[in-house]
Amino acid sequence: MDRAARPSLTNLFDLSGCLAIVTGGGGGIGLGIAEGLACARADIVIVERGDTTQALERLRLFDVRAHAINADVGQESDWSRIVAETVERFGRIDILVNNAGISLAKAPEAVSLSEWQMIIDTNLTGAFLGARAVYPELKRRGRGKIINIGSMTSWFGGSFNVPYTASKGGILQLTRGLAVAWGKDNIQVNAILPGFIETAFARRAKAAVPDLESKVLARTPAGRWGDPSDFAGIAVFLASRASDFISGAAIPVDGGYAVQL
Repeated sequence: MDRAARPSLTNLFDLSGCLAIVTGGGGGIGLGIAEGLACARADIVIVERGDTTQALERLRLFDVRAHAINADVGQESDWSRIVAETVERFGRIDILVNNAGISLAKAPEAVSLSEWQMIIDTNLTGAFLGARAVYPELKRRGRGKIINIGSMTSWFGGSFNVPYTASKGGILQLTRGLAVAWGKDNIQVNAILPGFIETAFARRAKAAVPDLESKVLARTPAGRWGDPSDFAGIAVFLASRASDFISGAAIPVDGGYAVQL
């Protein structure tokens, strides 16, 4: 290829004209990802069950279009509505970030079937339904990116959050399976595995496990908990042309926690 014809690094990461759906994008890691994509010039649709006013205000500071849809990602009918409304408003879907998730700090023997099902439906079934719902649009466009948000518990067990751990282990295999199934359609499917990040979820975990913070800091080479903004760069990479030959990967964003004995 002629040097002049090669895409520049700037173009590789440019998401201008793209539309990204980010579930659970109203705060925490989801908003950190949405802001990163908006910084790279992508328009954003947040799927959220709570208030999105502040999140939309922050995203519009990047001079992109931002819209919110109130929906339950665990409901198949809601995904039909999400896709239809997004395509009607923006005319396209290029990127899906399956970030919405919930947890429950309980010993496994105390978890009811309804609590187990609620977590699996949101964290794992919701990601499957989202990917399946956007697939026809990505295939029609001839390319697409799906980013599933797993967890370090995709690899490690946790005694106080077994349903969450199970759902995030499933996310890892869902990512790999979809990457294999849809590679022929030029759709790359990858996972981000957050470590211990300062979010509302982390605050609840610290309350449930009193020595959690000190243990995390002792094991994390970076010497700190993560921040939602730490996910902006990896999200842009996995959503952009820069990652076109990467699929089925699971990338930790954990300050080195997973590699320290």
